[in-house]
Amino acid sequence: MLENEVKRLVIKMHPEDNVLVALTDLVKGESVTFEEQTYTLQDTIKAKHKFYTSDLREGAEIIMYGVLVGKVQCDVAKGSLMTTDNLKHAAEPYGYRDVNFAWQAPDISKYKDRTFKGYKRNDGRFGTANYWLFVPTVFCENRNLDVIKEALHNELGYSVSDKYTQYTHQLLEAYQNGENIDLVNMQLTPNNSAKRVFKNVDGIKFLNHQGGCGGTRQDASTLSALLASYANHPNVAGITLLSLGCQHLQVQDFTNDVKKQNPSFDKPLFIFEQQQSKSEEQLVADAIKKTFEGLIEINKQERVLAPLSELCVGVKCGGSDGFSGVSANPAVGYTSDLLVALGAKVLLAEFPELCGAEQNLIDRCTTETAAKKFIDLMQSYDALAHKVGSGFHMNPSPGNIKDGLITDAIKSAGAAKKGGTAPVVDVLDYTEPATKAGLSLVCTPGNDVEATTGKAASGATLILFTTGLGTPTGNPVCPVIKVATNSILAKKMSDIIDIDCGPIISGEKTIEEMGEDILEYCIKAASGEIIPKAVLLNQDDFIPWKRGVSL
Repeated sequence: MLENEVKRLVIKMHPEDNVLVALTDLVKGESVTFEEQTYTLQDTIKAKHKFYTSDLREGAEIIMYGVLVGKVQCDVAKGSLMTTDNLKHAAEPYGYRDVNFAWQAPDISKYKDRTFKGYKRNDGRFGTANYWLFVPTVFCENRNLDVIKEALHNELGYSVSDKYTQYTHQLLEAYQNGENIDLVNMQLTPNNSAKRVFKNVDGIKFLNHQGGCGGTRQDASTLSALLASYANHPNVAGITLLSLGCQHLQVQDFTNDVKKQNPSFDKPLFIFEQQQSKSEEQLVADAIKKTFEGLIEINKQERVLAPLSELCVGVKCGGSDGFSGVSANPAVGYTSDLLVALGAKVLLAEFPELCGAEQNLIDRCTTETAAKKFIDLMQSYDALAHKVGSGFHMNPSPGNIKDGLITDAIKSAGAAKKGGTAPVVDVLDYTEPATKAGLSLVCTPGNDVEATTGKAASGATLILFTTGLGTPTGNPVCPVIKVATNSILAKKMSDIIDIDCGPIISGEKTIEEMGEDILEYCIKAASGEIIPKAVLLNQDDFIPWKRGVSL
């Protein structure tokens, strides 16, 4: 099988497809044979792009991944390149139908007794990291958080900017001495984690945001629920809250949401309100001292063995390319199926990137209630986007299109592969917690940071993030593992990529083999044995979602 894969120049993603995907650059006039059919290329077809497998008239439907992904806008010839000029987005209508979905779970015999080392919380959940979290109720406190972050990170060994500070110092010295600054080279320094005072505290994290006041009360309410979900997160051991005092999002709103989400919440929570403090200086000093005391306590916690069923893994794609649905997403999908079969939780989000894949997901829902909730959330979200002059069909970015994702339905059909083939046990609105073992759908935008922010809010303790173009996205409380769709990217951006799925494209590995490799990485990352690049670089991205204005 692998020998045949190596020789392939193109691939068909589903037997019903009428397009082929180029696995390497193909030249105009070249003849390509696939499944006993020969195609003479009418255009140069770059790797990741598609060409039509027959002559088609204007209005003809294009099928990829076995679903409708667009309609041609003019007559096109067999072997011609798919472009935004000759193809526009189209997707099948969807609705609930009583389908008896049967799932063939993968073989998990080699994993059934495996464990990871996590932090057990008093509510019974297990974290994959041990973080202290700073939360502002309003943007007015962001500057105070920045001051505290600089002090704690530099002194306690969590800063990753030492090499840049030293480089700037060297440039300054050269300038002051009248030397050529072009001769100054940045010296890589050892990882600052060696200087950490609290060995069992994986990080001190800060949720800077632009909300809490000035917007609608609904925005403040949603933000409160989001911040509360981060305080409740299994990877968080303690929280310091900074408030101004007069903002929409009151401290009491936050604490009420915390207790609503988790009545048994018992983590240390230190609250400081600036308008009740003697001075800003005193506020910052008190917050630092109290937090330091909290760090001493949570440093006493140690990792313990936990079954793999205690994992909650979010799956996400960003900076996607034409290989996303060919390699990394299907591989992560197989990992998802393994996790579901093991009794773990898997979260598939990015609703604008499920456009065209709705019917398959609806048919996989285990209850009519879940199916109809998914339909309602999809339709209401798309309607909100249309109200501001947009829509799901406008989701693909220029980078997506340049690398072969011509319509939203093509992008979505490939993106949905991350969720594997398992039944959908639950559908969650934004900030709703995942409570059921198995695959859940979570309503978030496709936007990288808004989506990862939402997955962590629903309880993801690891996120598998596939990318074909490269992205530095991370999350403050949930380790993000970057999975490259191709080896060129993995080598070029090795400083941010953790796993290379390029061997699927070259034929060196099957999707199943790659999926197992990804699960092995997850187990090590969950145990703290491997630190994902996004964590090492403190890529702590956090953007709350304002509904309807983001895809």
